[in-house]
Amino acid sequence: MPLDNLIFGAITGAAAGAAATSLYFTAKRQQETTPTPTATPTTNPPPSATAPTLPHTSILKPPTLTQPPVDPSGIYAYGFPGPISDLKPTPSLLSSFNRSTRNPHWVAEHITPASLALRNGDRRHSYFAEDSQIPEAFRARLSDYHASGYDRGHQVPAADAKWSQSAMDSTFYLSNMCPQVGDGFNRDYWAHFEDFCRRLTVRYPSVRIVTGPLYLPRREADGKWRVSYEVIGSPPNVSVPTHFYKVVYGEDAGRPGAGSVALAAFVLPNAPIRNERSLKEFEVPLELVERASGLVFAGKLPRERRRKLCAEVDCSVVVKEYADRQKAFAKGEVKAR
Repeated sequence: MPLDNLIFGAITGAAAGAAATSLYFTAKRQQETTPTPTATPTTNPPPSATAPTLPHTSILKPPTLTQPPVDPSGIYAYGFPGPISDLKPTPSLLSSFNRSTRNPHWVAEHITPASLALRNGDRRHSYFAEDSQIPEAFRARLSDYHASGYDRGHQVPAADAKWSQSAMDSTFYLSNMCPQVGDGFNRDYWAHFEDFCRRLTVRYPSVRIVTGPLYLPRREADGKWRVSYEVIGSPPNVSVPTHFYKVVYGEDAGRPGAGSVALAAFVLPNAPIRNERSLKEFEVPLELVERASGLVFAGKLPRERRRKLCAEVDCSVVVKEYADRQKAFAKGEVKAR
């Protein structure tokens, strides 16, 4: 009820009550002074002030919404923000590219005794190249690696793709590369590790390998964990991983989806490693690599079909003087392998 009506009701109610009271007392005085009895006037009780009528409480509740008042998905009218993982299938590998780090998320390959026995590809005919399938704003550039102090480190090695020249060429795109420490790692222990994976084809008719970078935290002097890594290029463009992983699948049946699979996961620092170190030192639970990378490598492989690779084979590297062989290769003293 409007405030004016409330005030008006209170005023009129008070006036009516006063008039009735005055009439009552006047009649009483007449009764006392006049001997002739007269009829006592009938009076009504004074009316009380009318209480204001409040609106029904239902109209104070917010109305029931049949549709949300906003539409966040309207952003799609301007395009999908991402993230977008550029999936690249080639004859020798399958990769998923990380546009933020300019490195692959992962690169998968498949080797067999038959594929490694072929010698139709020659490294001397392959050249490092930028991947034109990656948008220019997000791709790694050859100039990023120039004078950076890092090797263009293959994730799938060229030596695993000798079965054709096109297969080998596809391993030289920068989408298959990450900055790797050269001496002591890419040209040494990492190369021995790649050789270990090839030697697994002696035991298994089919070997699959997924390789990729990691950016792991390190505990600093103040006791806190931080992720810190270098970025190369001018302007800075390509992230330098702190570590690399390999997940290895030894397939007994020679094909996925059948038979048992021997699994092993390894994480190596992107740093010089002494050749005397055992490869077993770098074996880790598969779940650790999955948590660190945000990837899932065996989600559809039942536990009952899994076996431990390093329980079936000797997980150790065979040291080959890779650097000396590369020097001899440059001089034309040996053929590419």
